[in-house]
This record gives sequence, structure tokens and C-alpha cells, in this order.
Amino acid sequence: MTRPKVLITHALFEPARKVLDEKFDTEYWNAAGQIPREELLKRVADKEALICLLTEKVDEALLSRAPKLRIAATISVGYDNLDVSACTHHKVAATNTPGVLDDTTADTAWMIMMAVARRLLEADAWLRSGTWPGWDLDQLCGADIWGKTLGIVGFGRIGREMARRAKGFRMRTLYHDAARVGSEIESKLAAEFVSFDRILIESDFITLHVPLNPGTRHLFDAKTLAQMKPTAYLVNTSRGPVVDEAALVEALKSGKIAGAALDVFEFEPKISPELIALKNVVLTPHIGSASVETRTKMALTAADNVIAQFEGRRPPTLLNPEVLAGHTATQL
Repeated sequence: MTRPKVLITHALFEPARKVLDEKFDTEYWNAAGQIPREELLKRVADKEALICLLTEKVDEALLSRAPKLRIAATISVGYDNLDVSACTHHKVAATNTPGVLDDTTADTAWMIMMAVARRLLEADAWLRSGTWPGWDLDQLCGADIWGKTLGIVGFGRIGREMARRAKGFRMRTLYHDAARVGSEIESKLAAEFVSFDRILIESDFITLHVPLNPGTRHLFDAKTLAQMKPTAYLVNTSRGPVVDEAALVEALKSGKIAGAALDVFEFEPKISPELIALKNVVLTPHIGSASVETRTKMALTAADNVIAQFEGRRPPTLLNPEVLAGHTATQL
């Protein structure tokens, strides 16, 4: 029996590669950097499955070039790189990898939040420069985190892990989401549901955990940033365009907010030179889920979705279940 052809746009960790190679006719993009768009369109033309990264757009242009495609599996929890409507129109299952990166991403958000509050990168650079004169009372004084108010925008899996960690720092935790969670979860996580305006006005630290969509693009712009405390910090590990980067630079330069910690950027991989020049920011290159354990689990989740599709089962993290109608054949 001919095995289904799968295009994988990046070399994978060995456990995921092993399960895919056992069941499919696999083709990997192993060159450095992301696969060029034209190369992707050429290689996907005869494939029945695509495993991609968030840097690859699965849109009408790609789908129209891949008539045999049955599933597009992104190795990311955010799926703004997938045009789910177009996938549904072409009867292509769309999947992501939620649930396996929550703790790791929350750890990253805490790491960069603590780093900017306590001026860690400034301290490290000063020490390495060889010019540190020794201890003094007012050197590099930052802001405490314990006992402060944490505002969580987006209270899904990762947002809730942020609240869980905040309890250990004896923080007051506020959250805002499109829908309020149950009182049992609020009680367990010591989190209070409030309006978006209250998040802006009352929080000492605001951390973002929302998907990118038309309603969240530039959610933090000049107007919303101006409502934050001048002593407050903004943390973003969700998607770059949730924050208007030019407005953020202005808010940081003018002292409208105290600082920012960013793992994602509006125009990745391009970063604003003005942002890089600022001392009151911590910048990391989209490493929110970047542990070997978690990235391996993400790749395995994508592989599991593809295997399920061709075994006639529902992919575990299917985004468009309506495509299942009429798919009954098992090919593995």
C-alpha cells in the first residue's frame, strides 16, 4: 500500500520524526532557516499532509496548489498562520498543539517579568563590562513583584498558570477574558474577574495571553497604554501584533509605563531599533515554549493529529470538526 506523503517544514526532534517516518512517506525541509514560500508551494503540491510552523501561512494560495492535502498541522498553540475557513472550504483538517506548552510558556512570562522588574540585564551587562565599582545602596533599584497586582489579559490555559504562580508571590490577581470562568476556578486560583479598564488602571504588571485575531490586534495601543500606571510593566508572550509596537516605544521612552518584557514582536523577525536601544525592556526571541521537553511534546502532538487523520479517527486538537463529514477511509 502506498503511504501518504507528508511535508514537514522543519527538522523535528527524534521521537516525533520516528513515529512519522514509520507510517508515512516523509519529506523534511532540513536547510537552515524557514522554508521559502515558493519552495513550500512547490513541495506541498503532491502532499496529503503538512506539518508546519507558525512562520508558514496555510492560506487560499497554498491550499489551491495542494489538491491532495487532507490535514495542515501547525506546531504551535496559536494558529493565526492557518486560514481555518479556507481549510474548511478545501476539506482540509486544521490542527494546533494546545495544552502541552502551558507551564513552559508561563515560566517564560515569569522569567522575563522578573528580569525587567529587577533590571537583570542591566546588572549583568554592568558586571561583565568590568566597570562595576562594588555594592552601593541605590544601585539598579527595580520593583518588587511580591505583593503587587497582576493583571492577566486572556484567562485560558496559560493565563491560569500565571495566576497559579502568582499565588506563590502573594499577589493580588485580576483577570479579563471574553468569558468569565466558574467561581470554583476563581477561588482555586485566587483570581478576580474585572473589566479591561480595571486591568489597565489597577495592575502593576499586565501579562498578555490572548490569541491574535481582529479583536486583539493592537489591543494595547497609545490609548490603552496611557491608562496604565506609570510604574506598571507590560509582558507579552502571546503574539506580537497584540501590541502596537510604535506606541509601546513611545510609552517606554516618555515614562508612561515603567517597562516591558517581550517574547514576541509585531513584525517578527524584524525588531524595532528604537525598542532594542531602550534599557527598560527585556527582549527574547519567541522562546516561550522553548524547552526540549515541551517542543518535543508539541511536535508529537502534531504527529498524533496527522496519524489520527489517516487512521480515520478525529485528530485530537482539530480546529474545524466540520471537515470530518464524509471522511471514512483508513489509509494506515
